[in-house]
Amino acid sequence: MNTTTTDAPAKPQAPKKDRKLYLAAGAIALAAVAAFGWYLAHRGEESTDDAFIDAHVLPVSAKVAGHVDQVLVDDNQQVKQGQLLVQLETQDFEVAVEQAQAEVEAAHAEQVRTQADAKRAEELFAKDQISRQAYEKAVADANVGRARADLAERKLEAAKLDLSYTRIPAPADGKVTRKNVERKSYVQVGQPLLAIVPQDVWVTANFKETQLTSMRAGQRAVVHVDAYPHKKFKAHVDSIQSGTGARFSLLPPENATGNFIKVVQRVPVKIVFDEPLDGYLLAPGMSVEPTVYVK
Repeated sequence: MNTTTTDAPAKPQAPKKDRKLYLAAGAIALAAVAAFGWYLAHRGEESTDDAFIDAHVLPVSAKVAGHVDQVLVDDNQQVKQGQLLVQLETQDFEVAVEQAQAEVEAAHAEQVRTQADAKRAEELFAKDQISRQAYEKAVADANVGRARADLAERKLEAAKLDLSYTRIPAPADGKVTRKNVERKSYVQVGQPLLAIVPQDVWVTANFKETQLTSMRAGQRAVVHVDAYPHKKFKAHVDSIQSGTGARFSLLPPENATGNFIKVVQRVPVKIVFDEPLDGYLLAPGMSVEPTVYVK
C-alpha cells in the first residue's frame, strides 16, 4: 500500500524592506530610551570644557640695582617663605651705609655745638651783653643743626634699607618658575627675576551665561583634570564674577557702534577644591572640566 506525503506550504517571509523598518524603529526607540536615561542622569548638572587651573603667581623683582652675587634656587624648586633666593653684591651699599654713618656723627657734633652756642647766647642776651639779632641767629643755627642731624639719621636708615634689599627672599611658600637671573648679571630696579607659584590653586571655569540660571555659590562640584583622567576631585562653587570675561578684556566690545551680533557670553566662575591635592601636580593653565550640581 503506497502512502503519499504532501509537503506543508511554506510560510510567506516578510519582505526585507519591512525587516529594515523594524530594525530602524527599534534603533530609534533604543536611542530615545538612552537619551531619556542620560537626561535623567545628568539633569541638574552644568559643565564646561572652557576651564583651567588658576593660582596666584607672585613675581620677584629687584628693589635696588646691582650685580648678582649668588642665585640660590633652581627652576621648579620648592621654597619656603623668607628663604633667600638671590643675593646681590653688597660692597657699594656697605660703603653707602658707612658714609651715612659718618654724616650722622658729623651732624650730631654740629648739633651739640650749635645748641651750646644757643644756650650761651640766651644767657648773654638775658644780661644785655649781645644783641637780639645775634641771639636769634644762634637759636636759628641750633634749629638748623637739629634738622641736619634728623636728615642724616633718615639717610642712614635709607642706606641700611638699600643694603637689606640686596637680599631677595621668597614672598611665600611655593615653587620657583620663570627663573630669569644668573650670577654676575646686572639687574635693574623692578626687573623681574623669577616667580613663585603657591600651592593654593583653584579652577576658573568660563560658563555660558545660559548655564548660570540656577548656579549659586556653595554648590557641589567635581573637577576632571586632563592630566588625571581617572580621578574626580571634589570641589564647590566659591563665587561668580560680576561681569563677563569680554567686559573685562583689554579691549571690551562696544556694541553702540557698528552692526550688533548677539553672541552668548561666558562668565568666569571660581571653583575651589575640597580635598588635599598632595601628590597631584595641578599647575596654573592646566586644562580641566568641572561639573556643577545646580540642583
